Amino acid sequence: QVQLAESGGGLVQPGGSLRLSCAASTNIFDLYDIYWYRQAPGKSRESVAGITGGLRTNLADAVRGRFIISRDNTKNTVSLQMNSLKPEDTGVYYCNAKCSATVCAVEENYWGPGTQVTVSS
Repeated sequence: QVQLAESGGGLVQPGGSLRLSCAASTNIFDLYDIYWYRQAPGKSRESVAGITGGLRTNLADAVRGRFIISRDNTKNTVSLQMNSLKPEDTGVYYCNAKCSATVCAVEENYWGPGTQVTVSS
């Protein structure tokens, strides 16, 4: 079992920045691909960004150029730097860790409890 804990959410004005962190309780953190998802009120959960154990990244079109995802395998953490925030970025942000069956013997998929991000003036 891997436990994930998000932090760094809060209230910020449009145009501001926040940095989210996801800490994982595993000593094989580098085997997991880590993703950030968000869910706005009344909407489905959507993918925001992802980073593989090999440091390949991807970002959703809605956040490309504004958000940066990074990871520190020595600290078992993934960060999401969010700049130029917009009201539509508001939602609960979730950290997700996945490891395929070919890497981890069995497919693994874990979620954190989420952290609230509110962008409002």
